Amino acid sequence: KSANPQWREQFDFHYFSDRKDMLDIEVWRKDNKKHEELLGTCHVDITALPAKRTNCLELPLEKHPGSLLMLIAVAPCTGVSISDLCVCPLGDPNERQQITQRYCIKNSFRDIKDIGFLQVKVLKAVDLMAADFSGKSDPFCVLELGNDMLQTHTVYKNLNPEWNKVFTFPIKDIHDVLEVTVFDEDGDKPPDFLGKVAIPLLSV
Repeated sequence: KSANPQWREQFDFHYFSDRKDMLDIEVWRKDNKKHEELLGTCHVDITALPAKRTNCLELPLEKHPGSLLMLIAVAPCTGVSISDLCVCPLGDPNERQQITQRYCIKNSFRDIKDIGFLQVKVLKAVDLMAADFSGKSDPFCVLELGNDMLQTHTVYKNLNPEWNKVFTFPIKDIHDVLEVTVFDEDGDKPPDFLGKVAIPLLSV
């Protein structure tokens, strides 16, 4: 019930500098559980923002009244990576030794927010639901930890996709839950949901 909402939420997106990406933002209104209405959209060209500083942006909503006030910072992030199975970052003995040293007892209070790393190897899915008329799906996998999100590539026309990717996340809260969701890519339409698993970090 507000025309001037304040959310004050922070989201971390992993942006790889070799890509030219736009940040797409949508504002929605909910009447009830069933009815939603798009109030406007805006776009931010990440490559045009100065790095290593917080940029305060007032973004007018396209074709709708109103604007969004956002703080966007492009900053180097250590520890986040996507790699092939054959070049697994924590598989390197030197890397493991450095991490063991970094998180040993005597260094445990050096940075309270730096809890550790989570490495996830996404190998394959088996017997997925067919989302297309052809009896196949175009599946990709999304990994979410807190407000961090990474995803695999899409394997087209396959119900038993193999991704063989390694994802490494820095852990900020040991009570977070790793959510792994499989979607079917559907062109310009929103992807179809194919399944999900949730793994509490405390169970790892």
